[in-house]
Amino acid sequence: MTTPSATSEPPNRAGRRKALTRARLLDAARELFARQGVEATRIGEITEAADVGAGSFYNHFTDKDAIVEAVLRDLTASQGDRVDALTRELDDPAAVIAYAHHHFLALAQTDPTFAHLLVRLDLSHHVLRDALGPHARRDVRAGMASGRFAVADADVAVYAMGGALLGVMRATLDGALGPDAGVQHVEGVLRSLGVDGDEAATLARRSAQP
Repeated sequence: MTTPSATSEPPNRAGRRKALTRARLLDAARELFARQGVEATRIGEITEAADVGAGSFYNHFTDKDAIVEAVLRDLTASQGDRVDALTRELDDPAAVIAYAHHHFLALAQTDPTFAHLLVRLDLSHHVLRDALGPHARRDVRAGMASGRFAVADADVAVYAMGGALLGVMRATLDGALGPDAGVQHVEGVLRSLGVDGDEAATLARRSAQP
């Protein structure tokens, strides 16, 4: 007599197949968005590049905006993890936040596709909240606990910083700001957290260095 495991599919095989299809769609979309832009990319091109049936797309995403948001969420989360790795040795929450903001502003120059995705979506604030919010909230709360920051509410501070970051990124992409915009933005963010003006300016300049 055979056991059930001998005749049935391995556990989660369908789930693994579904996850693989979704990953292929996201990879294809990301490459097409980078090469030809979001607006010029059609769903059919995404499914063809992913080598999946057209119907498979709608098993994972309701429309093109949904996959744009998913690509953005993945990219944003990976960038947040990268900032965490690069700032792991920093003890000062103010320095961590300064570096993080410089990192994302630099993406407007080094990865404009990502930056355009971030500023074009109506859901950008939700993406930032979900993907980067936990990182930023942790750093703000650490600064509050140590007395480094003088803010009353960490959530308000995180939303305010995120809104300012999106605004400066958009203006940078539009060519509306000069080369010192990143330093000025970071200094303003640190001042809003209660860091002394002279020290905020010094940290903003120092964290801009490669």
